[in-house]
This record gives sequence, structure tokens and C-alpha cells, in this order.
Amino acid sequence: MPSSLITVLAFAFVLGVLIFVHELGHFLAAKRIGIRVLKFQLGFNPTIASFKRGDTEYGLGALPLGGYVKMAGDSPEEARTGQPDEFLSRSKWERFQVLIMGPAMNILLAFVVTAVVLYRGAEVPAYQDQAPVIGAVMPGSPAEKSDLRVGDLILTVANRRVDTWEAFFMAIGARANREVAIGLERAGREVELTVTPAPAGQSRFEIGDIGVLPNVHPRIPAVSKGEAADRAGLKAGDVVLAVQGRPIMLASQLKDAISRRPGQATVLTILRDGARLEIEATPGTRGEIGWLGIGIADETKSVKPGAFEAVGMSVRRNAEYSLLIFQTVWGLLTRETSPKQLMGPLAIAQLSGESAQLGWIPLLGLMASISLNLGLLNLLPIPILDGGHIFIMAMEGLARRDFSVRVKEKMLVAGFVVIMMLMVTVIYNDLARISWIERLMPWR
Repeated sequence: MPSSLITVLAFAFVLGVLIFVHELGHFLAAKRIGIRVLKFQLGFNPTIASFKRGDTEYGLGALPLGGYVKMAGDSPEEARTGQPDEFLSRSKWERFQVLIMGPAMNILLAFVVTAVVLYRGAEVPAYQDQAPVIGAVMPGSPAEKSDLRVGDLILTVANRRVDTWEAFFMAIGARANREVAIGLERAGREVELTVTPAPAGQSRFEIGDIGVLPNVHPRIPAVSKGEAADRAGLKAGDVVLAVQGRPIMLASQLKDAISRRPGQATVLTILRDGARLEIEATPGTRGEIGWLGIGIADETKSVKPGAFEAVGMSVRRNAEYSLLIFQTVWGLLTRETSPKQLMGPLAIAQLSGESAQLGWIPLLGLMASISLNLGLLNLLPIPILDGGHIFIMAMEGLARRDFSVRVKEKMLVAGFVVIMMLMVTVIYNDLARISWIERLMPWR
């Protein structure tokens, strides 16, 4: 199947599920309370297919980028009869239940899907949940310039504690081109240094990186018979410590180091049965890149939780990601986080396609992440969003009176402006990640 078709289908699947679950939450809550639902539609107008059952019309819109539930009397501008089955005739508590159920269903979906993904088991980096003790500092990196050293234990990033490499990478990744304080433990004493993360490699999302790595090394799981590695004496099970004297910590570094040296004698420092060896090999050429004929894999560990353990892990992971989402939103407001990290429909479609090509489990993992983001961001107190409507009701409750239609309209217009600014930003980011379009932007 062509990759472009996979991308379209994966994007339609992910977006369709997320929108359906969100609107289903509003729909079920309204039905439970006794509010008359006039229309339940996936996709925006024009409606291309529909049928009616009871009071509700179920439709499919031509533009698959959203959806909605239309309830009787849900707008102050509409003529109302005052019947109890109209949205605005219900109490604030009942309306709150209808509004909150959309985001709540997305958050619940994230928990359920994450638990399913974890229950299937996976190979994860061995260092992921280890304490962030620096095993290597890349030459010329922001870390080297700021005097971070091998053996330093990273304690905090921007005064927030990081206990694992995973937490460290998430914290530093949100701060590309932003000066940040790093708290360290060095030789038994605490030190604080300032470093400015640089965008990592060719990352499309401006992910921050300071150039420190854990003390791990890639291994060679297989050697192709008759290829350059086999002739040089490399064996399956060898652990690669360095190439040309430069430390190698990750599989991606080893692949890059080999690909850059076609036809050049290359010294690999390896660990075999506890002994350190140096082996010289000359990569062959495949196209324009070097090729040794070896398999390359990072140090990993198997994670295979039971059902209850998977649920607990899902709760913890989604709680951590939720905190990160709120920190990112706050970082955008305080300019600690780059707005270039925001993604729009094009980027989500591209990630969906890439995940789908890896299989159902990566695609479901991506869907869970987006669902959590959608649920939490919908709770922000921005008029137009569910959280904005809840915020307006809360303000009315505090004021002990309903605001006028004119005041609510002004608040909704303000919310619309904010949402449009965000949409312009994410669409600009999406377009700028397309190489040929970026070349047309001389200011980048």
C-alpha cells in the first residue's frame, strides 16, 4: 500500500476515533440527563450522509476535522420554549456534566489505550528509568560549553526534579533555544549550571538537546557472513564502545558513524566477554553510505506487565504526561517553551502515517497521546472550548447571576481569536516542516 494512502487512512482512523469518543461523551451525558439531542455528527458540514432515529439525526460531514453534538436550546441566541429538555433550561451542575464528559472521555480513552499497549509488552531502552548519571558529553555540545561532566548526576531541570533519563529528556526537550538551569550532584556536592539546549539533529519539532548521554552502548546482534564486519572479525554479541576514538552510546550514533566512512579504514573499540578490543574494519559502499554488514541495537529490556500492573503503569504514565502538558502550556505563556513544538493536522497526519507503518501498537500509542492532549487542552478556560464554557458558568455562579448575551458573545469572540491564533501558529509550523516549503521562507 502506498505510504501516502497509509498516512491518509491512519490519520482518518486516529482523528475519527478521537472525535467520536469526545462527542459520544457529550451525547451520552445529555441523553442521561434528559436533554434533547437534535444532531450527532462526525465531520463538519456539508452533511454527506445521515439518518434519523427518535429526536436525533446522526450524520457524517464532508470535512473530517471535527464533529459536534447539537442539543435543543444550547445557544442563548436561539428561540427557547423553556421546556426541561433544552440545554439552557437545565441547572449549571447538569450542564457542567454534559460539558465535562467530552474531555473526560478522551482522557479515559488515553488511559485505556495506554494500558492495552503496555499489556502487550515492549522492548524499551535499558536506561529509560535509570538515574540520569552522565555517561558521555558530546564534543562541541551545549553541555560541554557549560562544563557538564561525565559522572555528574542530574538532579533538576529548571528547578524541577528529574529522577530518570526519561524525565530528563522530556524536561530538556521542551526548552530548545531557552536558557535553563541544571542542578547537578558532582563529587558529593551540589552544583547549578546554566545551559541553552540546541534543537536536536534534524528534528521537525525543535526538540531541545544539550548533548549528554547515559552510560550505555549499542550491541551487534548479528553479523552478515562475508561482509566487511565478518572479514574484520566482529562477532554477534560485541558491544561497541567507540568509533575512531569517539564514544558511541546509541545505535543511531553507530549507524551514522559507519555511514560517513565508506571505503575508509575505521577503528571500532568493542567489549567482548568483558575484554576491551580494538578492531579495524573498512566499510563497504551502498549507494553513497558506508556499510559494514552488521545488525545494530540499543541496550533494551523487556517490559511485560500483567493486566492490573498495566493499568497502574497507565495511570502513572498518563499522570506524568498530564503534568508535562500543563508545564508545556505554562512554558508557552512564559516563553520557556518554543511555539515551534506545537503540531497541527499535517504533523499529526504525518506522525499517524509513520506510526501505522510500524504497526498497530505504535499507532495506538500515538492515538493515546493525542487523546490525552485533546482532553486536557479542551479543559483550558478559553471560551469556545468546553473548559471555556465551564469557566463562564463558574463565573456566573460566583456572580450569582447569568451574564447577558452580549457579554457572552464578547467572551466567545475573544476565545475565537485565541483559537485562531493557535491555528495559524500550528499550520505555519506544519508547513515549515515541509522542506520545499521551508526553502521558500527566507526568514527561517
